[in-house]
Amino acid sequence: MPKMGESITEGTIINWLVQEGDSFEEGDILVEVATDKVDNEVPAPSAGKMISHKVSAKDVVPVGAVIAILELSGAVAKTPQTGDNEKSKTKKSALSQGALPKGKGRTNTRTTSSSSSKSFRVNENLFISPLVDAMARKHHISYEELARITGTGKDGRLRKSDVSSYLQEGRPFQFAQVVPEVSGFQVPDLKFDKGKGKIVEMDRMRQMISDHMVFSATTAPHVTAYIEADLTEMVNWRNKNKANFQKKHGEKLTFTPLFIEAVANAIKEYPMINSSLDGRNIIVKEAINIGMATALPSGNLIVPVVKNADKKDLKELAATTNQLVAKARDGKLKGDDTKGSTFTISNVGTFGSLMGTPIINQPEAAILATGIIKKRAEVIEKPDGDSIEIRSMMYLSLSFDHRIVDGYLAGSFLRKVGDYMEQFDEKRTI
Repeated sequence: MPKMGESITEGTIINWLVQEGDSFEEGDILVEVATDKVDNEVPAPSAGKMISHKVSAKDVVPVGAVIAILELSGAVAKTPQTGDNEKSKTKKSALSQGALPKGKGRTNTRTTSSSSSKSFRVNENLFISPLVDAMARKHHISYEELARITGTGKDGRLRKSDVSSYLQEGRPFQFAQVVPEVSGFQVPDLKFDKGKGKIVEMDRMRQMISDHMVFSATTAPHVTAYIEADLTEMVNWRNKNKANFQKKHGEKLTFTPLFIEAVANAIKEYPMINSSLDGRNIIVKEAINIGMATALPSGNLIVPVVKNADKKDLKELAATTNQLVAKARDGKLKGDDTKGSTFTISNVGTFGSLMGTPIINQPEAAILATGIIKKRAEVIEKPDGDSIEIRSMMYLSLSFDHRIVDGYLAGSFLRKVGDYMEQFDEKRTI
């Protein structure tokens, strides 16, 4: 299993494209592997033959573990002509000692083992390994409490890291009332009319989105604040300059880089909004990495990340956002493209929504939703009297984690974002 990102520790086998016994050429895609929300293709390092698969589709495999045995025509060292058996032994030895070329997106045949522990059944809803069981006993965690922890292993099983994370979060389910359908004990016969219709199985990405949203909603106490911003100057400037901007810089000028610029500037003034919770500690992030919630043609959602947004000028922000959106829609995002966000923006206005109440992208502290920009008649206060003018207005909503962020910080930050948008310099050069 190759390492396909700085923070990637495991991958899920999606599909084998080369079957056992089949030959392949250098660069042919052997297997598709999923890491978080991004699918990756593992190419053949040289021509050869697929000897055997060591893992199956949907298996979760740690980085460095053997997923297949290959016979590579270009990787076998020359051996003395001592007979077929000796040649066979030499080939096998070369492969088992990691003779395959190492590199990005390529496999390493160093033999490792995923896990030697065997899970056992506590009840019909809960499987745990001896390691997890030992951790539970050490920390006096009941099976009912374990059943509430979201498992990230195969088929939702609990892993050591799941329990460790749960302990770091302060055991939020420790004193929760036992719910029979969660714990698996004496489940009542509750029946709901789900209706009839076409059954659509959730794909892997939709399942991950579902799990992530439920985890966030049940982990962080969400509060949402709203403001309205007058974007007339920003809209007029963009309409006037977008053609020249594309001609000069070769990039389309959407509102996204302008919004990211405003958010990054506001974060610099209110850095606590750029934080996450780690047990009893708050980590205030040094980097300002802005995630962009992006809809895919499949209807799913992904969040590519603009790294160090505060250090990029408008040209760089436009180029980065355009590139990430194009890669997302073409299915070409890499693992690192979706890693490391410290704050997320969701542009619900793209679909005509006035405003939204977004769910926080864990482990961040807040998420901003920008609504549709609409022209409305607004009362404008001036020294010589009020007037009614047609203005370009937009609602902004900030969902924040009330464990970390209080109303004063959230309201001040949101107002500052609105101020940066409203006080846009129409004389700004491109």
